[in-house]
Amino acid sequence: MSTPALTTAPQAIDPTFENVWDEIVWRGLVHVSTDQEALRALLAGDPITYYCGFDPTAPSLHLGHLVQLLLLRRLQLAGHKPIGLVGGSTGLIGDPRPTAERTLNTRETVAEWVDRLRAQVERYLSFEGENAAQMVNNLDWTAPLSAIDFLREIGKHYRVGTMLKKDAVAARLNSDAGISYTEFSYQILQGLDFLELYRQYDCVLQTGGSDQWGNLTSGTDLIHRVEGASVHAIGTPLITNSDGTKFGKSEGNAIWIDADLTSPYAFYQFWLSTADADVIERLKVFTFLTKAEIEEYAELVATEPFRRAAQKRLALEVVATVHGVEATAAVIAASEALFGQGDLTALDAATLRSALDELPNATVAAGTPVVDALVATGLVSSLSEARRAIAQGGVSLDGERVEDDSATVQGTLPGGVSVLRRGKKTLAGVFLA
Repeated sequence: MSTPALTTAPQAIDPTFENVWDEIVWRGLVHVSTDQEALRALLAGDPITYYCGFDPTAPSLHLGHLVQLLLLRRLQLAGHKPIGLVGGSTGLIGDPRPTAERTLNTRETVAEWVDRLRAQVERYLSFEGENAAQMVNNLDWTAPLSAIDFLREIGKHYRVGTMLKKDAVAARLNSDAGISYTEFSYQILQGLDFLELYRQYDCVLQTGGSDQWGNLTSGTDLIHRVEGASVHAIGTPLITNSDGTKFGKSEGNAIWIDADLTSPYAFYQFWLSTADADVIERLKVFTFLTKAEIEEYAELVATEPFRRAAQKRLALEVVATVHGVEATAAVIAASEALFGQGDLTALDAATLRSALDELPNATVAAGTPVVDALVATGLVSSLSEARRAIAQGGVSLDGERVEDDSATVQGTLPGGVSVLRRGKKTLAGVFLA
């Protein structure tokens, strides 16, 4: 299938800002940080080395991590040198959650997830040029370290009273679950990471979510004590919807950037459904559109919200960044065809299948009457209701109106599937057994 050419924003720093610090502040990416004036001067000067860490506590990164990946990229575009760290050692422990102890994964599982996450992080960075990115694994410097050496060389610089005040630790201490020494020690390991990167690469800035602020400052404090140097940290805000709900989760299900865990079609629909109250902030955080372009979309949201122009551009930009332009074109074509604005028979089979997975669907045998398929998919509640809907001209199969209630499902669309429609907007997928 040929897909239409798409135009996306180039990955670039907005030249209307005096320096990248001003841009990331405007984009709402700085919730908390070390000295802001010092950071602004640092990012306006000669190239620095900075890093962000990603723990393999799942087989994929999710939308919260995407904030960090794009921040890494923005700073690299400004000329600075990124380090992507995947936590082969910290992933064996896991940072403390607010409510309960993490289940420890096997070493084999963590090693596999390290490889998966490393490949994901690498897609967002450039490994060429004077400010080429580097990837590291903290297992490389923690594995050779004995418990005695760890306690003597690193542990002695930490004060338990200070560690107890960290938000994540304090929350767990006040919970019924308490906290194990293993997870209590996590902040020391993350501090060690920053120290090691400072020593090896002259790394002077760490970024992360603001909920990780205690872990971020663990490193800045350790470097100050051990090396007598001042380094920096930026904590990005936790992205929430305007109604206060947690961004990127619905009934506890994360939105993953791995296409096998969240399909590109589902990913596209997620962004397309962004509320008017949230879409401009999402454009700032998750796209490379300029300030002027985003202000134009803000005007469209205010004057012509029914066109959903900002949501369409947001979905286009983010899906193209994560899954590529070709996959984005395919899901846009599928979305339009399903809702009557394109040719269903011209769709890519895999994309169509993933789209139907997101709709009500049922599996039936080839030759099943449409009336039975309508009931099986839940589009109607009974055979008599199915027959009435057909008689009223309100049912279509694979884009063609069903005229006779003796019609059958044959799976004529790519991949051997069918699409049932009742009315203008109520759809269901039919898979053949």
